Amino acid sequence: MNHAPRLPTTFNRLAWSNLAAQSAEQIALAAAPIVAVLLLGVGEGQTGALQIALTLPFILFAIPAGLLADRISRRWLMAGAEGLRAAALFAILLLISLDLLSLPLLSLLGFVAVCGTVAYSVAAPALVPSLVTPQLLPAANARIELARTIAFASGPALGGVLVGWVGAAPAFGFAAALSVIAVVLLSGIYEPLRAPARRRHPLQEIREGASFVLRHALLRPVFITQFIFNTASFLLLAVFVPYAVRRLGLSATGVGMTLGMYGVGMVAGALLATRVMRRLAFGTVIGLGPVTGFIAAGVMALTTVIPSPWLAGLSFFLLGAGPILWVISTTTLRQSVTPPSLLGRVSAINIMSYGARPLGSALGAIVGGFYGAEACLYLAAIIFGAQALVILLSPAVSLARQPEMVGEPSQA
Repeated sequence: MNHAPRLPTTFNRLAWSNLAAQSAEQIALAAAPIVAVLLLGVGEGQTGALQIALTLPFILFAIPAGLLADRISRRWLMAGAEGLRAAALFAILLLISLDLLSLPLLSLLGFVAVCGTVAYSVAAPALVPSLVTPQLLPAANARIELARTIAFASGPALGGVLVGWVGAAPAFGFAAALSVIAVVLLSGIYEPLRAPARRRHPLQEIREGASFVLRHALLRPVFITQFIFNTASFLLLAVFVPYAVRRLGLSATGVGMTLGMYGVGMVAGALLATRVMRRLAFGTVIGLGPVTGFIAAGVMALTTVIPSPWLAGLSFFLLGAGPILWVISTTTLRQSVTPPSLLGRVSAINIMSYGARPLGSALGAIVGGFYGAEACLYLAAIIFGAQALVILLSPAVSLARQPEMVGEPSQA
């Protein structure tokens, strides 16, 4: 009765592919700025430009990727995207070996690699419902998120270690090899055939996906909550390091360990997610993430009165553990209430909420510059409170169980 559900072999190949792909992404993202500084000798402003190149594809290509995911085989889109990333990483490796790498080339190839990341990230949630039964969706999404959190928690450290121990070229080579492994695993997945999509103007199809999310009583508050959450979390992250050094007296190692509690919380939340979702009402689990985020922000704001590194570590742990339950439960919700032919575009709209991240960082720079880090922490707590309020006032938290899977709407 209480045994963990057994997921089908074809889905497990997707989960392993996801682990390889996410690890490749995190290793490469960590290695790129290190290589830029140590190998190319660039300064802070130029590394900032590199970071823009590595984040811009999420804003530019999420919607086109969602459109493709609804038109063609999602498995082959993911394999092609991962192959594109592998090619870009191998190109960086070759340029380093020939001593021809420059910052513009690193930025361009990094941009191309992240375009692959975007397409993979959009298509994967849309593929999952065709590989498992509706009852297994929460467990499947928990497995996917566990792989992502393990990569997120270990990838940056592994990327730094690889560059430090064996050099820049092998680090990118290792990331590229992981991408190739992800492609091989994807090639062994059986994806059920879908009815051919009716060809219409791309803008009409994009509008259809956005309209579905923004008019849906359950998905609209989820999107708004996620957008506000991303703003608040990146506002907090933008000021934490200088605040931790100045106010909490942390060394570089201490800052790293405190930030690492975020990854620990994510892994713990992903491991417990299936049990939590079996024991609590579905809507309650959806509400847990935003409420836990608000509590985490409150704990961090408390450090302005009680400057304890332990409180800061607890805050980051909660910020990782609670919201990972949100990701798993809302992904399951999205997959359940969205017609299969719209899943790619709806997944892309969800990815677009990441556009709030630079907004949060900019807010941190402005408010922190004028009023200090403490004011940013208080503002972050208020914004986290707003996102918790949005979801708690929505019908999503009243769901007793996972909604029934919807089919394609009938066409007159």
